[in-house]
Amino acid sequence: MFEKVLIANRGEIGLRVARCCRDLGMRVVAVYSTEDRDSALVRMADETVHIGPAPARHSYLNIPALIEAALRTGAQALHPGYGFTSENPDLAEVCEDHGITFVGPPANVIDQLGDKASARALMAEAGLPLLPGGVEPAAGLEEARALAAETGYPLIIKPVAGGGGRGMQVVRGPGELAAKYRQARGKAQALFGDNRVYLERYLAAARHVEIQVLGDRLGNLVHLGERDCSVQRRNQKIIEESPAHGLPADVVRRMGEAALLGAKAAEYTGAGTFEFLVDDTGDFYFMEVNCRIQVEHPVTEMVTGVDLVREQFRVAAGLPLELSQSGVAPRGAAIECRVNAEDPARDFLPTPGPVEEFTAPAGPFVRVDTDCFPGHRVSAAYDPLLAKVITWAPDRAQARERMRRALDEFHVSGPGVRTNIPFLRRVLDDPRFADGTHTTSLVADLTSQEPLG
Repeated sequence: MFEKVLIANRGEIGLRVARCCRDLGMRVVAVYSTEDRDSALVRMADETVHIGPAPARHSYLNIPALIEAALRTGAQALHPGYGFTSENPDLAEVCEDHGITFVGPPANVIDQLGDKASARALMAEAGLPLLPGGVEPAAGLEEARALAAETGYPLIIKPVAGGGGRGMQVVRGPGELAAKYRQARGKAQALFGDNRVYLERYLAAARHVEIQVLGDRLGNLVHLGERDCSVQRRNQKIIEESPAHGLPADVVRRMGEAALLGAKAAEYTGAGTFEFLVDDTGDFYFMEVNCRIQVEHPVTEMVTGVDLVREQFRVAAGLPLELSQSGVAPRGAAIECRVNAEDPARDFLPTPGPVEEFTAPAGPFVRVDTDCFPGHRVSAAYDPLLAKVITWAPDRAQARERMRRALDEFHVSGPGVRTNIPFLRRVLDDPRFADGTHTTSLVADLTSQEPLG
């Protein structure tokens, strides 16, 4: 294993990785922006390096600053967490050039899977099912029109680069195509510096289900079951769970097999996630691969007992997987709620500001991943995630009740700071979520019914 690790991230995931480092006896180097100088991660780290001002492009996205920090402190490995540079092949390549182990897949794998067009082409060749649409980016509006006529409406236009649900445009009919196509290309360029887009059929009411995979450098691969991530606002997840309630065992089995086929085709190493859409007939379709640890990884850890960050470090150190597929034995059910500093009544607008009260829930089988504390300031410069609350129980009904109790115990206050906790309670109480028949349309349905304030 490594003696010293640089964590190229912040917030709760930075703290989560740091704790794993401590468990493994590795020293922690934390990089931080001016905004995060008093963060919980900085307080916990063995060494710290200031890498720039608050804007991420000048700090957490600044690859030369990250590499310089690693070299200056003698860090042997760099863990990117999620977001920021976690799926940047340039960082993985520069780490390799400087003798620093990047805790993630190699640069060529990230590059191939991060480009949605090449990822779709590779998965199609490996035999994974895709939604009707174009495998390659649309070359122009006329090609988009021809493809749309073949695919049918509604359809969705997605950036080839990037992820996280950003920049996508839903097209309901031919009259919207030209304007939405131009908007999608413009947003893709602004967000990712790459205006290429592709088109595929849009499933308005599907389930978003993903498979967690692990691969070592010896070619061994396993999957750790599925997560249902269908509760989303603006295409970003707010509640996740494992297993996917009511999904037939045969569908789960075939989806796991498909993920392993895709991982083998990509020569995948480390922790990764294969994301699928499941329609109302049980058919599933490949969407994308995330070449990093996921925000929602704790629900998989809770049902399998596998420390995914520890496995990332083991793989990066060249050690073989300790798991075999037959040894993966999920137990019970886990649910995660993302508590964000945002106002659902104003289209989930972030609400930055100082936190004066922060009382997290506790009790049996309740896990809270957070870096927040009284005196913490929610920054407008970063994602508004305050905490992740994860509950486990022998079955889903008990896990849901435990989550309802946990959210009732959660108290956050400060000037201007609001949270989505009341909205999360509303989702948990909705009959569709309670019986597991909800789809990706649930949040849109709830927000259209009545005011959220």
